[in-house]
Order: sequence, then C-alpha cells, then structure tokens
Amino acid sequence: MTAPAAPTPSKTYLARTAIVAFLALSVASCATKRDVQTTGSIPKVSAASLEGMNATELAGTEKSVGAAYVRDPKNKDVGLRYATVLGMTGKNAQALAVMQQVAIAHPADRDVLAAYGKAQAAAGQLEQALATIGRAQTPDHPDWRLYSAEGAVLDQLGRSEEARKKYRMALDAQPNEPSVISNLGMSYVLSGDLRTAETYMRNATVQAGADSRVRQNLALVVGLQGRFAEAENIARRELSQQQADANVTYLRSMLSQQNSWARLAGKDGKEKPGNTN
Repeated sequence: MTAPAAPTPSKTYLARTAIVAFLALSVASCATKRDVQTTGSIPKVSAASLEGMNATELAGTEKSVGAAYVRDPKNKDVGLRYATVLGMTGKNAQALAVMQQVAIAHPADRDVLAAYGKAQAAAGQLEQALATIGRAQTPDHPDWRLYSAEGAVLDQLGRSEEARKKYRMALDAQPNEPSVISNLGMSYVLSGDLRTAETYMRNATVQAGADSRVRQNLALVVGLQGRFAEAENIARRELSQQQADANVTYLRSMLSQQNSWARLAGKDGKEKPGNTN
C-alpha cells in the first residue's frame, strides 16, 4: 500500500495527541538529580505510574494530591505531582494554573520550568512552551528529555525539520531511547510518511525500556495504514483486558472521524474495523 501524501485531519489530530502524550512523559521526569535508571523521576506519582490506573484510582489520586497541594501550594514536589495528575486526566487548564503558581515560587528551578513548559504545550501555548523549555535547558549539561520535549512542540507547530534535529540531538545524548525514537516516528506521521514512521516505531519497540506507550504508537501507525486487525493485536499486547479494550476503542473512535476507517480500508482492501475483535 502506498502511504497517503498527507494525513487527513483526523489522522493529524491523533498523531498530535500521541506526541503530546510523550511530551508529558518527557518533561514530567526531568530533574537536576541524576541517576542512570531513574533520572529525575518525580516521586510517587508519574506519567508512567498513572498509566495503569483506572478512572476511580485516578480520581482518588487527584483528590489526595490536590488536598496536599491546597495545604502547601509552594511545595515543589507536591505541585509537580498534582500538575502531572491533572494533565493525565485531561484537565490541562488547571494543570497550567498549578504550574504557574509553582513557577512563581521556584522561578529558576529546572524541574519546574520543564513541567511548566509541558503544561503550556498541553494547553496549546506552544510558543510560550518553547521559550520555557529553552530556559530549562543548560547548554553545558543538556538534558535529552528537554531536547525531545522541544522537538514535540516544534512538530505541533509544523516545524518538522527543526523537530527532527532536536530528536537526533536527544538520541546523541541518550542513544536508542525508545520514547525519542517513537516521537521521531510520530514526526513522520505528521508529514504523511507512514512507511518511514512505522520503521521508526518498530525500532522503538525493540529497544530496552520500551513501554506500552511506544507499542500503542506503533498500533496507531499500523492502523493509519488500514491494517486494523494487526493494529488491534499490537494494542492488546502486555496490557490488561480493560486497558486494551480502552485503547482499541480510542483508536477506533479517533480513526472513524470523517469515516477515515472506511476510507483507509477501502483504499487498502482490508477489512473494516467492525469485522475485527
């Protein structure tokens, strides 16, 4: 099958959604305290730990961390945790408001600036996010996560060549990092080169440390090419039945916008999504 010359609006939206998800993962875990395995992870609540929670657990976490934030709104760790939870539950405007307050209390903190940039990007303030992430980066000791985050914002602005340069800078600093390779693949989705995107995605999935988010992005790219049964099979691997069903439902609903499932299936000669389980 020949990849379409440019993504349809629904495919572009889905790709941007996936890139934003990785942007959240990248900048939420930046910190000045270095460790090879857990570089700068925010204590107790992170994007990765939230991934496995159901709606009830997420609501409970939001309530408890929110209460801690109300008691001590200047506490850096609490503010970062609360903004992370809010962002993961789709409350981007509230997450940005929280990070604005944390940034006022900690105006020069690299962790805070990184998370603030993430919140700005999620809220659609892309140019502001670039500036904030740039302030968080230190040329003498650069953080690969910030390069990747900057690339994700540039991709959302349509500046793909600049974005890919940032991803490659991130890979120079952190070779074979699956989240960066996946973001690089999503960059090619946004420019309509689905075959190249899939190559990067498959490369990302075989790297050490690749998690379900990387594999879900591979499922997305495979689905965008009309190979729906294969996409659903990838989406269901290594997830609970509930998580897999939710991901497949989301994949189908996004790709069905403007009848893109049927359009892609018709072009590729594959089955429509209603024929797969």
